[in-house]
Amino acid sequence: MQVSSLNEVKIYSLSAGRSLPEWLSDRKKRALQKKDVDIRRRIELIQDFEMPTVSTKIKVSRDGQYIMAVGTYKPRVRCFDTYQLSQKFERCLDSEVVTFEILSDDYSKIVFLQCGRFVEFHSQHGHYYKTRIPKFGRDFSYHYPSCDLYFVGASSEVYRLNLEQGRFLNSLQTEASESNVCDINPVHFLFAMGTAEGKVECWDPRTRNRVGLLDCALSSVTADTEIEGLPSISALKFDGALNMAVGTSTGQVLLYDLRSSNPLIVKDHHYGLPIKSIQFQHQLDLIISADSRIIKMWNKDTGKIFTSMEPEHDINDVCLYPNSGMLMTANEAPKMNIYYIPVLGPAPKWCSFLDNLTEELEENPESTVYDDYKFVTRKDLENLGLAHLIGSSLLRAYMHGFFMDIRLYHKAKMMANPFAYEEYRREKIRQKIEETRAQRVQLKKLPKVNKELALKLIEEEGEEQQISKRKKQKNLPNLLKDDRFKVMFENPDFQVDEQSEEFRLLNPLVSKISEKRKRKLRILEELEAQGQEEEEEPEGKASDAESSESSDDEKGWVEEVRKQRKLLRQEEKLKRQERLKEDQQTSLKPQFFEIKEGEEFRSFKDSAKKQKLMKKTLEDRLKLEEKLGTLNVSDTTVGSKQATFKLKKSEQQRKQQEAEKRHRQERKSLRRSASHLKSRGGRGRLFH
Repeated sequence: MQVSSLNEVKIYSLSAGRSLPEWLSDRKKRALQKKDVDIRRRIELIQDFEMPTVSTKIKVSRDGQYIMAVGTYKPRVRCFDTYQLSQKFERCLDSEVVTFEILSDDYSKIVFLQCGRFVEFHSQHGHYYKTRIPKFGRDFSYHYPSCDLYFVGASSEVYRLNLEQGRFLNSLQTEASESNVCDINPVHFLFAMGTAEGKVECWDPRTRNRVGLLDCALSSVTADTEIEGLPSISALKFDGALNMAVGTSTGQVLLYDLRSSNPLIVKDHHYGLPIKSIQFQHQLDLIISADSRIIKMWNKDTGKIFTSMEPEHDINDVCLYPNSGMLMTANEAPKMNIYYIPVLGPAPKWCSFLDNLTEELEENPESTVYDDYKFVTRKDLENLGLAHLIGSSLLRAYMHGFFMDIRLYHKAKMMANPFAYEEYRREKIRQKIEETRAQRVQLKKLPKVNKELALKLIEEEGEEQQISKRKKQKNLPNLLKDDRFKVMFENPDFQVDEQSEEFRLLNPLVSKISEKRKRKLRILEELEAQGQEEEEEPEGKASDAESSESSDDEKGWVEEVRKQRKLLRQEEKLKRQERLKEDQQTSLKPQFFEIKEGEEFRSFKDSAKKQKLMKKTLEDRLKLEEKLGTLNVSDTTVGSKQATFKLKKSEQQRKQQEAEKRHRQERKSLRRSASHLKSRGGRGRLFH
């Protein structure tokens, strides 16, 4: 990513840097990225944002999600999805595209004007329809209220194609021999066209009559401009209801108010090249005009230059991403450029990380370094005895100091300090002494927590350094120096419990190794307490002794495990005995429980019966339920089993049902006695 600044306006080129060819494998691409710093630092905002050879036009859909570009060779259109930051589709065409227009909010309706007088319509799935106009077209505009396409080109007529009816309408007859560009005002839909004679004709689409004529060729001529021929209109753009900007083929931009025939301001690019594109930036009231060489941004009220950009390749088209500070260009090169200017506006929402990136770059600016020059301050010049050179051609003033030739700086330094070699020699001797001291055994400061673990890590680090020196490998990171594991040697909660069962069983040989470390720890603590220097270590054992010791360790591994297991069993027995003593000493107190209302206490036998019942199998329990009458199992016609069961009732429900049953029996007996009296014909009283 390259950063340029003009008039204190920073411009970030996001497509700067070399691009890798598509035919390279991923492995080779990774290898190139490791070697080349420029490839590694490049930012690929949208993947494969380029054309095979040349890009001619670039536009953004109204919803801001899709960026469409056309180019060659072969003639094609590419659509890029900003939400996915990659290419969505690519379609090849029969002939080169002069210009195109996106009719819908997304990419579902597109119209292409091609070189061979063809007009091609594309829908979401691809090619939809193709027709032809009588003369070669150069530009067209879409009139939304009537669904008319207005084509201008190498003819005096303006062809109208109605998309609703699907047929050509009567063309507009103009006074121009040829027309180059056209545009429709988005507010009142006035149609304007720029002619080869340097005039702008304005037409009303409702009445199909010309309502105005501007002679821009005459107005573009000023006292400073040199004209070789008659300027024609090469760019045209409306801004709001009343403003219109016109670009000429000689490099002038004229800003008009539609109520006046004289331009408000005339801006000259001073390159004599045709104006290719004109854009309006409303936040800062800027006009962005571009020819094939430069892009200029200037204030539309005063004409004062805001900033400018000169890309490496010729420009074909410029597209300003709406409501942002991003600018895209189509060039005479495969790669399409993307620029981000934070002053114009924020980054689009699909690449909002650019704001954070540019803020970090502004906070940490990179200092400019020149290989052949040395930056010195006024104090450095006084020390070198070169203060008398201030103001001469040997010093170039820059910021708070000066730039001087590196050869002059070295000569002056040698003369000012002739004993520099002696100082260099002393520094080298001191470094050698420090290296020899580092080989000695130094007093190590161990942490308060996990001292044995820290000592183990220090010993392992020394062994790994020796191995890495032999094998020429990179040293592994040390846990003691890593901030992520700092708490393990500071917080007592992370202390390793060597008396735990897991530690003793999983590390049976740790005891022997830990004894050596404990001895070493005691020596280090004594030295720290006395403040004495540590003596050199005694010479190591012979290799035979070391091998015998390792074999003894292997043999003693099983014995060590057995010992640890025996100790653990003894400790468990002691713990059990202590628990029994505690249980015997504790006196049991009776506990009382309250029974809920409506329930009767039967006995503890019910719970014992339930436990026995739960131990039985499902088959036994079902048989028992059948005997009690609460369950009935029968075979169905299909061959399956059908089980019907009755829910068990509580004691209170059972008593209630018995009372209801007695009540029904009493009523029945009363009804019988009453019917018996009636049959005898008497009306005697039931109760005396």
